[in-house]
Amino acid sequence: MPHSQTSAPRGRVRLARGASPWLLPTVATAALSLACARRSRSAAVIAVPTTALAAGMLWFFRDPEREITQGRVISPADGVVQSIMPWKDGRTRVAIFMSPLNVHVNRAPLAGTVTSVEHIPGGFVPAFNKESENNERVVWHFDTELGDIEMVQIAGAVARRIVPYVPEGTKVEQGDRIGLIRFGSRVDIYLPEGVDVAVEVGQTTTTGVTRIDRD
Repeated sequence: MPHSQTSAPRGRVRLARGASPWLLPTVATAALSLACARRSRSAAVIAVPTTALAAGMLWFFRDPEREITQGRVISPADGVVQSIMPWKDGRTRVAIFMSPLNVHVNRAPLAGTVTSVEHIPGGFVPAFNKESENNERVVWHFDTELGDIEMVQIAGAVARRIVPYVPEGTKVEQGDRIGLIRFGSRVDIYLPEGVDVAVEVGQTTTTGVTRIDRD
């Protein structure tokens, strides 16, 4: 099946959905300070950091097109594999740490139907901390050809908002955009029993591109 959200030319970059509450005030402030900079020295001083902040926001909220890799399970996030842990029920959890420099739009690891999207309130400790498992998070479940697949978006110390793009009941293609985490954070994916992990701790992942499982 074609990837409905990935048909744009490769290399094209757009802004992530859900960025407006952060991006618009920052860009507006930078534009206003730049407009006033010629007439006011104080405005010129303010223009430098506000313009730099606006540029940083534009970079953070980038959402590049990706050529989706063919495979059973692909990475739902850009980042670095933080841990690979066997679970008591036979599943394997792959945790991917996302720094503020990574793209923060997450994609569907498999094609299937979203069977639940559950928001769970919690804390905001750094995403690389073990206690981050109790952070603010959104738990996803997908009905796929491999059965139920669980994915968890976890907010970090700075990330205070997770923005799901699709509701329960939505049918998604592998690699479709499904949500955004604002600022540094983590994404966990649970592989079913019998599915071997193809990545290693410390390995860099690219959402929609890096394959997580091994044939």
